[in-house]
Amino acid sequence: MVMPVLAILAVHYPDYSALMLGLAIGGYGLTQAILQIPMGVLSDKIGRKPVIVAGLLMFAIGSGVAATADSMLWIVIGRFLQGAGAIAGAIMALAGDVSREQQRPKVMAIIGIAIGFSFYIALLIGPVIADNYGLHGIFSITGILAILCMPLVIWVVPSAINYAPKGDTLPVLTDVKILFFDPQLRRLNISVMLLHMMITVLFVQMPILLSALGWELERHWQLYLPILAASVVGLVLLMMLTRTMSQSAVIRLCILLLGAALLGLHFEHGTVLAVMGFGWLFFAGFNFLEASFPAMVSSIAPAGKKGSAMGIYASFQFLGAFLGGTLSGLASQYIGPQWVFVIAGGACGLWWLGLRKLGTSERLKRYTLKPDFTRYSAQTIGEQLATLEGVVDVTVVPDEGVVYIKAHGKQFEIDKAHVLVNG
Repeated sequence: MVMPVLAILAVHYPDYSALMLGLAIGGYGLTQAILQIPMGVLSDKIGRKPVIVAGLLMFAIGSGVAATADSMLWIVIGRFLQGAGAIAGAIMALAGDVSREQQRPKVMAIIGIAIGFSFYIALLIGPVIADNYGLHGIFSITGILAILCMPLVIWVVPSAINYAPKGDTLPVLTDVKILFFDPQLRRLNISVMLLHMMITVLFVQMPILLSALGWELERHWQLYLPILAASVVGLVLLMMLTRTMSQSAVIRLCILLLGAALLGLHFEHGTVLAVMGFGWLFFAGFNFLEASFPAMVSSIAPAGKKGSAMGIYASFQFLGAFLGGTLSGLASQYIGPQWVFVIAGGACGLWWLGLRKLGTSERLKRYTLKPDFTRYSAQTIGEQLATLEGVVDVTVVPDEGVVYIKAHGKQFEIDKAHVLVNG
């Protein structure tokens, strides 16, 4: 809700500067990026709910600081405190703990859809709330919502009876070091960082651009709504392209769309329709990339290491928001706001070049088995499972009492696997 309004309303603070504005928008991402993995690991030691409630409390405190701020400095401090409530990993782990193994992928997908849907709702209602209640109102509402979530987590969300194996939900520090340097995962991590850098840049500059064209803040939602609705059509068209083009080729096409949209916004200063057209190009590409990258990370990550891979991915994602706000603020303050879109468009060009070696991920399924370690050794179990048709990767974790398998779903027969590991 803050992103589409802060650039307009922040100018009223006495210590306003373009750099402080960038930090206020992106600062949330820095503390999220730093704490995302540690908070997930901590939830494995002291429990999911205590970490989630503590994160919500920190977010509420940050919202309160920002809501009562009388300067940009305190807005920035409030945003950094909000980001310290980095509970995405703990929430995913709790969702895994309280869901059956067969339903777990659906549960994770529903959470992902809810997050994406909330983003678009926020873009539409943020300007309306800000027009009626100002920044104070937005930060107050976010703080109240965080507080209301606490009893929901404590008393409504069921407590875990059987903990899910953590390899596919939580980051493991020893895995993080290895996966950080994996070439394919590194390309995807940098890509999501750049993607969220671009959308943060867009929402630092877009409200200013619309206001310059004579659109008052409370009317901005009337432009965002058709752009977002039309971008769904663009997403469908891009998804259809994957039938005739490789996924990596469509991804590179989307990056070109982002770059073209950003450069178009730099050169176009005349009509709202042109701005809406470039906004449609941007969000069509953004939607496809936002949906594709996590699926590719999940598919590429070794068996039993998806939690670590997604933890790194989430950290890069939030880091991108920080870089986008900081880049926009620095460029606006020292070389002029008119160059922000040019720099971002140029970054898209470098990004496009960097993905020339991006491979297409295979559509593989993941399975978690609990073998009888009293009858078979870990090495024997791993060797036997690796011989089954369709198996791509096997990771045996005796300490957790589980085996993780990645396999081609149509070729792999789970019943045979159960027989092998349990007799």
